Amino acid sequence: MNRENHIVSGFKATLVARAVYMGSSALLMFVLSRYLLEPDGYGALYWAIGVLTIVQLFADLGLSKSVARYISEYRESDPGQIPHLIETVITAKIVLLTVVGYVLLVFHEQIAIALGDPGAAPFLAAGVLYLVVFSGSTFSQVALQGFNHLGYSAIVQAVSGAGRFLFAVAFVLTGLGALGALFGYIVGYAIAAAVGLALLYHGFYARYDTAEEYEDGLARRLIEYSIPLTATRSANVIDKQIDIVLVGVFLNPAAVAFYTLAKQITDFVLAPAESLGFTISPNFGEQKAAGQLEEARRIYETSLTNILLLYIPAAVGLAIVAEPFLTMVIGNEYAGAVPVLQVLAGFVVLQAITNLTSDSLDYLGRARSRAIAKGGTAVANLGLNVLLIPTIGVVGAALATVATHSVYVAVNLYIVHTELGLNVTRIARTTGLICVITGVMAVSVLLVTPLVSSLVMLFGAIAVGAITWGVLAVMSGLVDPGQVRSVIG
Repeated sequence: MNRENHIVSGFKATLVARAVYMGSSALLMFVLSRYLLEPDGYGALYWAIGVLTIVQLFADLGLSKSVARYISEYRESDPGQIPHLIETVITAKIVLLTVVGYVLLVFHEQIAIALGDPGAAPFLAAGVLYLVVFSGSTFSQVALQGFNHLGYSAIVQAVSGAGRFLFAVAFVLTGLGALGALFGYIVGYAIAAAVGLALLYHGFYARYDTAEEYEDGLARRLIEYSIPLTATRSANVIDKQIDIVLVGVFLNPAAVAFYTLAKQITDFVLAPAESLGFTISPNFGEQKAAGQLEEARRIYETSLTNILLLYIPAAVGLAIVAEPFLTMVIGNEYAGAVPVLQVLAGFVVLQAITNLTSDSLDYLGRARSRAIAKGGTAVANLGLNVLLIPTIGVVGAALATVATHSVYVAVNLYIVHTELGLNVTRIARTTGLICVITGVMAVSVLLVTPLVSSLVMLFGAIAVGAITWGVLAVMSGLVDPGQVRSVIG
């Protein structure tokens, strides 16, 4: 199987798993928000998860991504070192989880009070279990990516999504409320961690003959490379979660629900871009090591063009139909999320580019540069959130996200350009054509949106936009129907 077919195969596996994960997440969002939890309960749940996600940084650092990079590098050159690498990371993770979990268990009440929500204490106490199982699930998934075995990695992701949905709904129905939903998350991630670690052990670790000696300095390089990855991941998590936490601190749980719901919808829209970035990124490390930069450039430019072709129109369409979509599908009590979703539509394009680019930079060995960029924009995002949320409310958090992420994307693209020498003129010309197609599509959707009065008509309006986009994309030559059929097939 050549590299391109391997990428397509991996993309299909990852996309199917992502579809299961995002589909189950969408169902969970819909069932919890529309039927099982009031906005205050929904906001309380995801505010607690936001806090725990930040705490998770201290329990994981950048070790998973670091070991994935070295697995990708050593699985061909010196596979006997891989068991040593995995053992080092697992040992470090156990130590970190023990320390962080103990601190959280002892001080969960004080932390909740310090954040202005004493009622969150039970969520933080349960968060000790959340940290352990989430760490196991994500570590196994990323390590399997390092082996470039995306089918197994996809299985772990799909299991976590389906498990969260089943158990969160079941526990809420038993009367446990938002706390029950958190325990559903814990059980889902626990099952995924068990599956992932079993696949990692039996499929890879146990099959390697461990080298008699650990390569001198390899453990040190593994830890050193995790430092910029830790900075990047910390900045990334703060960028994604601190706004949710601050909305809860400055406003109220209902505002958290509005903001979280809008961000979750953008996450669902972004699933294909994340799948593509997750799939192609290990290949960049291999191609750089082999000196095949021309091939890496071709893959990246093609992927970027396809991402822009899909997500610029999607973002514009999302902004147009945000109000009827939220009020008809979720309910009128979530109308406060409409302006947030409209602002975050711009974030969709930016994050799609980031999903394609960020992991690729890690595999190209530019984690430090990305860490600096992410750290700077994360600090700026924090400052803007503190400034805007108290003054203009929950929309201020969305504006801060879009503004700072625009800078981060620009820096990422520049770093990729310095590594691969992108054809900027061709990319700009294609992007202009995509914007023209988007403009025509937007007019078609705007003409029919005032007629929307039911879910059937809403999906009809979306279909009008999709058909208009599809016809223009084919007529412009940006989409080849034959290639689409070959990829799907």
